[in-house]
Amino acid sequence: MPQYTLSINGSQIAVDSEPDTPLLYVLRNDLELNGPKFGCGLSQCGACMVLIDGKAEPSCIRPVSSVDDSEIITLEGLADKNGKLHMVQEAFVQEQAAQCGYCLNGIIMASVGLLNENPNPNEEEIKEALERNLCRCSAHSRMIKAVKRCAKSQ
Repeated sequence: MPQYTLSINGSQIAVDSEPDTPLLYVLRNDLELNGPKFGCGLSQCGACMVLIDGKAEPSCIRPVSSVDDSEIITLEGLADKNGKLHMVQEAFVQEQAAQCGYCLNGIIMASVGLLNENPNPNEEEIKEALERNLCRCSAHSRMIKAVKRCAKSQ
């Protein structure tokens, strides 16, 4: 079985995996990182979202062999080394922008990815960035307010 050295949350980690194994499986099963969730397995719900080189990407269909030279950040890697939450995480807490929490990983990662690309998005751009994430709760307006709070603070 091939070995890959992945850069995950600022650490270099060697994993043995078949090349076509989804990154999500490596993160959850091998590395016990439970931020990314298995939702649909088809890149349609966003629950498995991670940052790959700063961009929000679904990890359920991304083969581990395709990220060998990339910087991967999971939900667990957003807080700083002292445990201070990322500004998006903090804004979601302040706006109470979560209910069941299953979609929250993907929505937070999509929000961070958006702010990495566009530090001051308008409401339409926020909605567009979060469109890939399915959420059945009714926290959408609070999620948008949380992202707006981050845009204002930069």
